[in-house]
Amino acid sequence: MINCLAVDDESLALDLLEDNIRKVPFLNLVKRCKNAFEAQEVMQQQQIDLLFLDIQMPGISGVQFVQSLKNSPMVIFVTAYEEFALEGFNLDVIDYLLKPVSFERFLKAVNKAYDLYNLRNQEVSTASVPEIPAVPQEYLFVNADYSLVKIRISEILYVEGLKDYVKIYLEGQTRPVITRLTMKAMEEKLPSGPFLRVHKSFIIAFDKIESIRNLRIKIGQVHIPISESYGEALFKAINAGKVE
Repeated sequence: MINCLAVDDESLALDLLEDNIRKVPFLNLVKRCKNAFEAQEVMQQQQIDLLFLDIQMPGISGVQFVQSLKNSPMVIFVTAYEEFALEGFNLDVIDYLLKPVSFERFLKAVNKAYDLYNLRNQEVSTASVPEIPAVPQEYLFVNADYSLVKIRISEILYVEGLKDYVKIYLEGQTRPVITRLTMKAMEEKLPSGPFLRVHKSFIIAFDKIESIRNLRIKIGQVHIPISESYGEALFKAINAGKVE
């Protein structure tokens, strides 16, 4: 069961939220709260896994409340204001629902939360299991478009960094997957052998290289620059005939 709070200063909105929550078997409504202060009190006393949170509330807004939390639970914003969607994305919320919310749309959002909840619990439950021989990493998960997206390692062509975001380009897809990660964090997610960083803004899949000319790597129709600081490792791997 996922323990959740419904936080909204409007009684009717809380009634609708409660009705939707009680229709979902894996959700347990711990309490209804009129503002962030009430929610904070409950969270100090009980484990809360998911917040259904309005944005425009007296005292502290939903956005400010989430920003104030050191260990935030999963959050689904439920609001009448579309203009706050970007802020929600920057806070890595599960979803952003616009009032009035249909049950179908509500169910789609909570299913995302359910998948992430199970994934996190699986990570925790396996943390104490005796170490077993590692198996090749076949895929990774990233947050994109308010979803946890599964990406197959073998399909990655290259990764491009853009400040706090990365674009992951995949075989057979014209549009990249965009997620809020630094290049350093992306490097840590990828297996170090098959992938090489060749520029401060680019990580490439070694086996996807078609040619190199004038310090530019050709992958498909794209030419990726090689910087001096990262070039040595690339050419060392090429001269070895394989990626170490």
